[in-house]
Amino acid sequence: MARAVPCRFVLLTSLAMLAFAGNSLLCRLALRDTDIDPVSFTAIRILSGAFMLGLLMQVRTRKQPVGGDWRSALALFVYAAAFSLAYVYLPAGAGALLLFGAVQLTMTGWGLVRGERLKTVQTVGLILAVAGLLMLLLPGAAAPSLLGASLMLVSGVAWGIYSLLGRGAGDPLAATAGNFIRATPLALLLLLPFLGSLNQDGPGLLYALISGALTSGLGYALWYSALKGLTAIQGASVQLSVPVLAALGGALLLAENITLRLVLVAILTLGGIALVVWGKRSAAG
Repeated sequence: MARAVPCRFVLLTSLAMLAFAGNSLLCRLALRDTDIDPVSFTAIRILSGAFMLGLLMQVRTRKQPVGGDWRSALALFVYAAAFSLAYVYLPAGAGALLLFGAVQLTMTGWGLVRGERLKTVQTVGLILAVAGLLMLLLPGAAAPSLLGASLMLVSGVAWGIYSLLGRGAGDPLAATAGNFIRATPLALLLLLPFLGSLNQDGPGLLYALISGALTSGLGYALWYSALKGLTAIQGASVQLSVPVLAALGGALLLAENITLRLVLVAILTLGGIALVVWGKRSAAG
């Protein structure tokens, strides 16, 4: 029988999912409607995220040094940089779907490399998820930019690697703070080749700061608090809401179209991933 989730953890989980979807909306809004460039957005997002997480480390009652490592920091940097570059070309919903699909497929693929075996229902789910992403990329009027889609898939793979490296890393907040701090010089180095072509304006800087400090830094802290009250299956399943929230937010706040292709792809991809995730529950039961 499924374990009931206390109301406090439901609220924390809901806020965290809104924060994750908010990252897609803020990045797309900044790069579409302001003068900020994706490289500046990445640097400011990582820097402000590091500041917020460092601040949270300072105010918590249980003091401890930051954790993390350089491999995880590199994966975090690649995720953030490719994420920003991709949203120059992609609408919020399609971008979040590609990101989320790539993350889950990366983590599932690593499990298969490590010798995990899928049940029949999980295999069907994996095939459906891959078919959904391929359907999104097929040529046509509603197809996303191939460059943007490729960058977002790279971002998703990097975030999947970051998540895999973070397993068993100890205190999640300390590890994430350390990884953001280590990723900051990488983001600043990224600025150097583009010094003559960087652009910023007030609204773009504000969106980058909110994305880094609130929807990334504070959002991750909320998510780690929520995970204390969720099973592994519940934690994996609830993230299925993020691409849907991003697509709805893109339609309501950014006037982006929700196409029939996107709806069908979301059903295939998210439904397939749900079969893989929930298949683990039945296998363990």
